[in-house]
Amino acid sequence: MNNLAPSLTTSLSEATASAEALTRLLPTTVALSPVLSSAADAPLALQRSSVVASYVGEFSADVALALVEPDSLVSAASPTGAAVALADILRPSFEAATGILGTGVLGDTRADDASALFADAATVVFALSNAGVVAGWYAIRIRTSNVVAGGRPLGNDEIVGKLGRINNVEMSLTVEIGRTRISVRDVLGLEPGAVIELDRSAGAPADVLLNGRLIAHGEIVVIDQDYAVRITKILDVIESLS
Repeated sequence: MNNLAPSLTTSLSEATASAEALTRLLPTTVALSPVLSSAADAPLALQRSSVVASYVGEFSADVALALVEPDSLVSAASPTGAAVALADILRPSFEAATGILGTGVLGDTRADDASALFADAATVVFALSNAGVVAGWYAIRIRTSNVVAGGRPLGNDEIVGKLGRINNVEMSLTVEIGRTRISVRDVLGLEPGAVIELDRSAGAPADVLLNGRLIAHGEIVVIDQDYAVRITKILDVIESLS
């Protein structure tokens, strides 16, 4: 097993919870279980052809998944033969795996060389297996992003002060009225007129996100035939980070 660096707040329980969340959503034909392993057990060729992503939030993380038979996963997810990227198929699993770390934003999932991540002493590696047969390896390296050099947590005033340095930086503001999960098969079957049910009731406040982070709640209004959002609640900086 890889040794965790003392300066990191990574706990084995957090890494294990992440691996368990990942395996629950993996679109495999058999149920997989995470077993604590070592980077040395994962073939280097598979490490170099992994799917990777980074998560940024109160706790940040780098994650990678090296699969023994990735092509079979793609075939199962796209029975019609439509071209679907493995990284897109695995994104919901990565979202679940990093979601246990709290509020944050998952970056792009992509195929990349993850050998450096697997070899890092701060990385925890799990073999994903069923009845002793390993289907892949999951690597996760967790770190905190709201601490200063000495390891002391940032206070409220310090966080606000740091945000003030980027006042003139343009960012993406998004209004979200709801979410849902849908299989690749159903996505490929969408046609004009199809209705997708969201996880939010009519009249419920919409979420206002800044670069993917929830900062406020509001209600959808129409102004001069254009949609707009009326802010009903601004979240505290610390509240939005928790």
